[in-house]
Amino acid sequence: MRRGPVRVRTLRLGDPKRRLRYGMIGLAVVLTLFVGRIVQLQALDASAYAADANSLRMQTVRLPADRGTIVDANGVTLAASVDAYDITADPTQVQEHDPTATAAALAAVIGADAGRIEELLRTPKSRYVVIAEQVEPAVWEEVKAARKQLSDQQRDDLVGIYARPHSKRVYPAGSVAANLVGFVNAEDKGAGGLELALDAQLSGTDGKVTYENSLGRQVPTGGEKGQEAVPGDTVQLTIDRNIQWYAERLISAKVAEAAAESGTIVVQDVKSGEILAMATTPGFDPNRIAGANPDNMGNRALQEAYEPGSTSKVMTMAAVIEEGQATPETQVIVPGALPRADRVFHDDVDHGTWYLTLNGVLAKSSNIGTILAAEKLGPTQEAANAKLDEYLRKFGIGSTSGIGFPGETPGLLPPSQKWDGAQQYTIPFGQGLAVNSLQATSVFQTIANGGVRVSPSLVKSTTGPDGKATPSPAPARTEVVSPQTARAVADMMESVVDADEGTGNKAQIPGYRVAGKTGTANRVDPNTGLYNGYTSSFIGFAPADNPQIVVSVTIQAPTNGKWGGTLCAPVFKDVMSFALQTRKVPPTGTKSPEIPVEWKP
Repeated sequence: MRRGPVRVRTLRLGDPKRRLRYGMIGLAVVLTLFVGRIVQLQALDASAYAADANSLRMQTVRLPADRGTIVDANGVTLAASVDAYDITADPTQVQEHDPTATAAALAAVIGADAGRIEELLRTPKSRYVVIAEQVEPAVWEEVKAARKQLSDQQRDDLVGIYARPHSKRVYPAGSVAANLVGFVNAEDKGAGGLELALDAQLSGTDGKVTYENSLGRQVPTGGEKGQEAVPGDTVQLTIDRNIQWYAERLISAKVAEAAAESGTIVVQDVKSGEILAMATTPGFDPNRIAGANPDNMGNRALQEAYEPGSTSKVMTMAAVIEEGQATPETQVIVPGALPRADRVFHDDVDHGTWYLTLNGVLAKSSNIGTILAAEKLGPTQEAANAKLDEYLRKFGIGSTSGIGFPGETPGLLPPSQKWDGAQQYTIPFGQGLAVNSLQATSVFQTIANGGVRVSPSLVKSTTGPDGKATPSPAPARTEVVSPQTARAVADMMESVVDADEGTGNKAQIPGYRVAGKTGTANRVDPNTGLYNGYTSSFIGFAPADNPQIVVSVTIQAPTNGKWGGTLCAPVFKDVMSFALQTRKVPPTGTKSPEIPVEWKP
């Protein structure tokens, strides 16, 4: 076999210089990248990375501000915040031992259900559960003492149980003034009443603290910085707790006796307009908010509108006298029935023709006599309507009081141009318009104060964290009628209480002159919008010759009785007597004016 020529390949060794050159170039690139990164970390982005590291090392904690205290006019605490704890647990730690034993040991101390606690302690993969909220410091001290005792016995039953500081809002007076003071929510923010209305002043300003931590613990030598929390203001109300308590006690008893739906009492200082008491029933206990009926947590004296009935006649009489159309002794012929528009009006009692003075019309609470008096306010019915509307609004009807209470109703007073055939005759005697209890009380304060309406107030002053007290601004004052007219109407209101024919003689207080007016109105059912039942009331002031205090008593939907003179006047008497004694108002010492009720034709 023939073979071809053999090719011999020459082996060439690599150039060491070139390899070294390429290696150096590669090494230089790598070193350049490292140097660049180092420059970036230490020069360009140093501050940012330092901040990130610092944020991991430093911890900022919010310091909640203490909520301000609410006190009454005499400095008695109505709402305050106290130290409390939320008892918590780390289930993962507890589950390493015996959750059943832990639950039993904890339940014995805090008085809770062991089964419910064990259920929480067995929460899968949880590091935090709340066992009990806002317990008193003494309870947490008992837990710690029990844990130490168990530890001394070589037992771990309370391992994994902790506490978190948490302030607790308490109401030392319980249900007294609860519907006025209000309540807070789980976040310690105002959720109702004055707690809500004054939340900005009461809340204060939270602070914060930043400190160095390691493994979840503060480094003792790391220092700390931040700003302290600023406590909320202390708010002093105009309410007198003693008068408030007494008013609540009496209205609750009367509502129960009358099998009524609800009731209110408002007590107001004549000269200053300050509210001394504002009671409503049914109520609630803000210390036990979870079990309260939501329907009873508002303030009916401000949030519930109703047709006032005959107490509204005081405004009509004031308008007629102020306009010079009559005097208390003006003679009025009152028939047993009065046809007007498309209906016939009657009084509460059937009667023949009455020969009454204007004073007698108010004393006997005649609807017909009031219609006849109101018609004198203008040359036409439209003009008379407009003039009466003007006075009603000056008395504050149809507008909120300016007191700033959440949910306050302005009531209802349509413009006179919209009064229908019935309203133009019913509004003069208190049907066809709606008021709240404070508005109705304010009308009588105006008459008692010589015709000057003083805007009602609930807050006397606020005191800041520096201890400086700031009085509330002076209330607005509006002259509604002249002092002469106010005096004339006040004298007529005394006849309501003093005269044998008066409907309010059960309001008499020995030693004091009393002026007042009864009211018994058809009640609009809020659920149906139709008349159903009655609103009974009595409003008055004393001493009538030097008025100091106004008291209004209103009962909604009574079933055992209905007349304001029999249901509400006795309650007025008791509350007014208590208020006069509390305020140290001396007896009158003078006699009431004798104004005729009737006249002979």
